[in-house]
Amino acid sequence: MSDSKSQNLKAQIDEQVEALEQQLNHFDPATRQAALHELVQLAGKGQVAVEPTRDVANMHCHTFFSFNAYGHSPASLVWLARKRGFRLIGMVDFDVLDGVDEFLDACVIAEVRGSTGMETRVFVPEFATRELSSPGEPGVAYHMGIGFTSTRCPSEVCGILDDMRLRAARRNREMVARVNAHLNPVAIDYDRDVLPLTPEGNATERHLLTAYTRAAGQGVPDLAAFWAAKLGMTPEQVSAILPDEPKFQNLVRAKLMKRGGVGYVQPGPETFPTVEEVHRFIVACGALPCVTWLDGTSAGEQAIEEYLDLMIGKGAVALNIIPDRNWNIADPETRRVKLQKLYEVVQIAQDRALPLNIGTEMNAYGQKLVDDFDAPALVPIRQAFLDGAYFVYGHTMLQRARGLGYQSQWAQAHLPGRAERNAFYTQAGKLLPPGRLGLDRLAKVDESMPPEKMLSRLKK
Repeated sequence: MSDSKSQNLKAQIDEQVEALEQQLNHFDPATRQAALHELVQLAGKGQVAVEPTRDVANMHCHTFFSFNAYGHSPASLVWLARKRGFRLIGMVDFDVLDGVDEFLDACVIAEVRGSTGMETRVFVPEFATRELSSPGEPGVAYHMGIGFTSTRCPSEVCGILDDMRLRAARRNREMVARVNAHLNPVAIDYDRDVLPLTPEGNATERHLLTAYTRAAGQGVPDLAAFWAAKLGMTPEQVSAILPDEPKFQNLVRAKLMKRGGVGYVQPGPETFPTVEEVHRFIVACGALPCVTWLDGTSAGEQAIEEYLDLMIGKGAVALNIIPDRNWNIADPETRRVKLQKLYEVVQIAQDRALPLNIGTEMNAYGQKLVDDFDAPALVPIRQAFLDGAYFVYGHTMLQRARGLGYQSQWAQAHLPGRAERNAFYTQAGKLLPPGRLGLDRLAKVDESMPPEKMLSRLKK
């Protein structure tokens, strides 16, 4: 083939791949699935540049079922991991399990190691006077479940999930009413302007931001003057930020929707579900209650050992960390303090047999696609990060395929201690290849086997 024909063919394939990757984020699930199948086929033919798999993991990625700053659907995240060579990837969404089946099915199709989770907020009465992981909100903590294996939940706990979604929608609608009054003449309609931005109607504050900035852009002749008046700034200050959409949206969010803003209402004990309710839902789904950690500087997180012991007593078995915001910091002194806090909490978690679930979130513009595991700051703790990723992947595969996950009766009978249970699922995760090959190995195990025999079967 001549050079010109070869170049033309490559250009055609590149254009096809770009179009398919865009289709991965279409709101129609059939379109997403068809695009993923085609991309995987092209990769198998060597027509898509796929990076070699490397020892990196991002186990905390939001999707467009809550908000992903880059628009990624569950299938798109899986393809990202395949294309960029991530060893493992995990999906997490706020208050819903809408993307779980799609994500795990995509992991099989694309041969990617994956897990799924859900994030919400809870009220912790024992810390009612101390801030935890939600700045400015004493007693309120972000909280997670990881290792879900189905979009469907047991009927006896579906009401808890429905309540989470309803609470979130109610908070959003009330915020819209307050912000509309402040931004007059700019206003949005929640059903018309916000819900269409999401595939299943699970909107977040970031969807509200998108709707408000669009509405202002379409209806205000002088944006700088309008936003300056509404945000308490000068037109010159606003003009300097307006071209940077991510930065500007974060500014609007901070000024209008966070503490001190017109849209904000201080949460109380009735605003969010209790830890016990959320744990009951997570465990009934066969998943793993997971504490979250911000940066160790709040009053509550300065008592992190007390907090973790409290959460372990309520059933928590893992800890989530967003590493990048704890070391990738310009100010040297702030970096020193937060990095030391990061090392300390990793050790505290290991002392308490809490595997780590780490990632970048991807729900704000500028967040990384994956952590820099080779950064000198992360080298001392990257193995703990990888072990945690293998742990939740091992649980996910065994639970989804055989009902033998971390919460199963088999695990409780054969692995009663948390440390030994963690070690088993971590090893299982390391042994199980992704995709159909891993499922074939799982077909060789059953609940009659002790842990050692099961691991032996998973080796080949």
